[in-house]
Amino acid sequence: QVQLVESGGGLVQAGGSMRLSCAASGRTFSNYATGWFRQDPGKEREFVASISWSGGSTSYANSVKGRFTISRDNAKNMLYLQMNSLKPEDTAVYYCAARRSVIVATAESEYDYWGQGTQVTVSS
Repeated sequence: QVQLVESGGGLVQAGGSMRLSCAASGRTFSNYATGWFRQDPGKEREFVASISWSGGSTSYANSVKGRFTISRDNAKNMLYLQMNSLKPEDTAVYYCAARRSVIVATAESEYDYWGQGTQVTVSS
């Protein structure tokens, strides 16, 4: 079992930056690939980014590629999402997730553990 807790959300102006963090506890964090998803009210949860157990492989949604960077620190059991050049359409609740595999994945169904989410609001 892995417990995930997100932090770092809030309100930011368009064009600004924000870093989300996700603290993991429980089983050995380095055994799990991890990712970020987001959900706007009335919409389905969508994939944002994923990173392999070692950090050597990453995957991004086209909508965030070049603006967002996913990273992890296995020694600290932490996952991060650096978000730059934020747009109003990035407004959503952001969730971190972990899966019982070491390779990246983009489908929500492939993840086994989820955090409670943190709200990110980008004003225009």
